[in-house]
Amino acid sequence: MKGRILVVDDEKGQREILDAILRKEGYLVTAVPGALEALERLEAEEYDLILSDLKMKGISGLELLERVLEQDPRQCIVIMTAHGTIDSAVEAMKKGAFDYLEKPLDRDTLLLTLKRAFEHLALLRENRMLQKKLAENSGIPSIIGSHQKMKEVFRIVNKIAATASTVLIYGESGTGKELVARAIHDGSPRKDNPFFAINCAAIPDTLIESELFGHEKGSFTGANSREIGLFEAAHGGTIFLDEIGEMNTAMQAKLLRAIQEREIRRVGGKTSLSVDVRIIAATNKDLEQEIRKGLFREDLFYRLNVIRINLPPLRERGSDIIALADFFVAKYGAAAGIPLKGISKPAIKLLMDYSWPGNVRQLESMIERGVLMTESDYIQPEDLPAEIHRESVPGSCLGFDFPPEGISMDDLERDLIIKAMERAGWVIGKAAPLLGMTYKTLQYRLEKFGIEKPDKKSSSRS
Repeated sequence: MKGRILVVDDEKGQREILDAILRKEGYLVTAVPGALEALERLEAEEYDLILSDLKMKGISGLELLERVLEQDPRQCIVIMTAHGTIDSAVEAMKKGAFDYLEKPLDRDTLLLTLKRAFEHLALLRENRMLQKKLAENSGIPSIIGSHQKMKEVFRIVNKIAATASTVLIYGESGTGKELVARAIHDGSPRKDNPFFAINCAAIPDTLIESELFGHEKGSFTGANSREIGLFEAAHGGTIFLDEIGEMNTAMQAKLLRAIQEREIRRVGGKTSLSVDVRIIAATNKDLEQEIRKGLFREDLFYRLNVIRINLPPLRERGSDIIALADFFVAKYGAAAGIPLKGISKPAIKLLMDYSWPGNVRQLESMIERGVLMTESDYIQPEDLPAEIHRESVPGSCLGFDFPPEGISMDDLERDLIIKAMERAGWVIGKAAPLLGMTYKTLQYRLEKFGIEKPDKKSSSRS
């Protein structure tokens, strides 16, 4: 068997022809007359590829495409279209279709397109396996990802790892800032030397200087012996300063001197010591705003901000959510001795629709729970914690009176989207859950209605 194909076409004759051709080629085929039947089949069975007509009675092929990819972004879909609807087919490809075929179908073109599609699927599976193996070997699963924003992170890391430049990583809590820092260190000439990470928010102001620079015996109460700090211990290696925005301004001045002069002085010490360390800092704060508030030194900011890496939040990484979830299923399933096959489609939809305030760290803990709680071969919605269900529950009703003249659904949808975006501060990832949409779907709707964030200057003038 070459693969499982779901054929969707409201013309009986077309379904029978496709069924005969594809079965003869060794494919396992299921043919249905419409999108609703297709969605029912997809709930019950897995298919490698969907071959769907574009124009059908009821739900169109384009709508079917959107619904399927919302539930499973990995699904491979080929669209069939008449000559007059090529533009719609191109639009389908923009939304995630693998390819389109023009009717009347040419047998050779059909089989060649399917051959390419299955080769593509095999390559994706191989790539996912390689990613998992690499992640297992490197210990950095959070860097798994094929989203364009993550590709940009990989590009920067690969480009600057071999240098000695300071790096500043921006990202929300749980996005994997320390793991990126480790990847930079592991790709540098310093990889055989120490890597030390310190969370500046977790150490009291009175102790952080000693932690970084060390202290002499008797320099303060409890200093019963000389202790070296991380700068000395990491000589020749890398220091990762997480949550640098939480460091007090007095300590910022001492850190600036250490970076500029490449030397430190222990607490209570009288001599300066030369050090050779690479500094990688990270924050979830807007440091430029902190500078304006007088909470962060501008000169230190420019010393740190030589190379800047922006880590995207998980909600903006689309199908990376599923790739990471699959990795964590394999990881915790193996650790617990539970041979799971994966995540059910309804559970995948919950994962895709969730806003992930805790990012990859939250996803990992959620999947670990699901692995331990499930009683089937697949993680089910009921195996996931309550917060993921609460966010996906739509409101019971809309708070308005139905006007006697009726409403325009497009106008209503447009107004609702604008209100949601306003409430979310025009952040798509925060607005999408309010509307019960995925990030990708809301992005498409914004483009469809031509909705843009109002210009501050123009709004203030009006």
